[in-house]
Amino acid sequence: MRNGFRYTTLALCLILVVGFLGCAGNRTRASTGEYIDDSVISTKVKTALHADEDVSGFQVEVETFKGVVQLSGFVDTPAQAQKAGQIARKVEGVQEVRNSITIK
Repeated sequence: MRNGFRYTTLALCLILVVGFLGCAGNRTRASTGEYIDDSVISTKVKTALHADEDVSGFQVEVETFKGVVQLSGFVDTPAQAQKAGQIARKVEGVQEVRNSITIK
């Protein structure tokens, strides 16, 4: 009975370790916490873009990976593209903005 308990305990420990490692991030994959943080950042940037009268948030796509925001989509003027980048940079948690917005 004593050996059975040890094996059960060892098995549970291994399951927990594997589970925690599965949630860890690396250079190309965000951890669970980073994924959630990135989702929040994307939502805040998108909300800020929608609130601005000059930039149409519906035409701009926002993706975030480890705090780096990627803007893409289409706007009418270079000024709108530049302003979208400025708006994104002001959002808390944004580390960098990559502005790939195209002018129509």
